[in-house]
Amino acid sequence: MTTTFVNGTFDILHPGHIALLNTARSYGDYLVVAIDSDRRVRELKGSDRPINNQHDRRTMLSNLKAVDVVEIFDTDADLMNIINQYKIDIMLKGSDWAGKHIVGGHLVNRIEYFNRLDEYSTTKTIQSIITR
Repeated sequence: MTTTFVNGTFDILHPGHIALLNTARSYGDYLVVAIDSDRRVRELKGSDRPINNQHDRRTMLSNLKAVDVVEIFDTDADLMNIINQYKIDIMLKGSDWAGKHIVGGHLVNRIEYFNRLDEYSTTKTIQSIITR
């Protein structure tokens, strides 16, 4: 069995997220998704985020056909523990991560990159709602 992995905020799900998750699933038999805790999202994205709390984000992702399990992490060490726990074979990251340090990248057999769909981003979605 090949286990694949993606991680991120997944705050407001959009078609770009679905494409990422379906691509990740196509690389293996079991997809693990790790999401940033609410505390970590606030630290990374600002005090007005996340829009959806970690439990709601986990519920939405858990109910997608491509996803087998969703874990919540609060620190880099937590993220590495999840990667070790599930013995990840393939990690999928957005192509904007190419050439950058990837937390836990040294723990997986292979890293693949996903070309993001430029028209989709949570930040763009939030800005669109605000400006309406």
